[in-house]
Amino acid sequence: MYRKLVENGQTPKVLIVGCCDSRVDPALIFDCAPGDLFVIRNVANLVPPAEDRVGHHGTTAALEYGVRNLDVAHIVVLGHAQCGGIRNLMQAERLNQADSFIDDWMKLVETARTSVMLNMPEASKDKQQRACEQQAILVSLKNLQTFSWISERVDQGSLTLHGWYFDIDEGQLLGYDADTQSFIKL
Repeated sequence: MYRKLVENGQTPKVLIVGCCDSRVDPALIFDCAPGDLFVIRNVANLVPPAEDRVGHHGTTAALEYGVRNLDVAHIVVLGHAQCGGIRNLMQAERLNQADSFIDDWMKLVETARTSVMLNMPEASKDKQQRACEQQAILVSLKNLQTFSWISERVDQGSLTLHGWYFDIDEGQLLGYDADTQSFIKL
């Protein structure tokens, strides 16, 4: 199998932006073989918006490679229940530690936390976190569209964006349905 992968190169059609959480391995969740998925993993499965070219942009560089070099047909933002990054975000008073890379990274989806706290102020902490985990997926989907080389392919119909949520507690995979504006069982 690996010899064929070396000889033929990689030709995945699906790019996954997943969390680095050790419990949420995309290849295991989707029962895939090596070479089936092009996977980018980071804290809380976030996609930053298109920014200036200053700095190091690991997630952005990997997205560019998957879209421009591998010509993937699908990008899946794969969020999950019990996300530690989102838990950190929900503790807003902690997001001001000047020496924290995680705090700075999680500010990418501050709008998700703000929306949840505004719309669900009386909900339990667990329900707020779950809602924020799902809202963060939507923020990342929106951020994907800020890259011209992604939005152009989406407009042409050669690339499809998906927001999926793995419910660890139930062992279920949910997908965002734009018509109902909710995550439903796939």
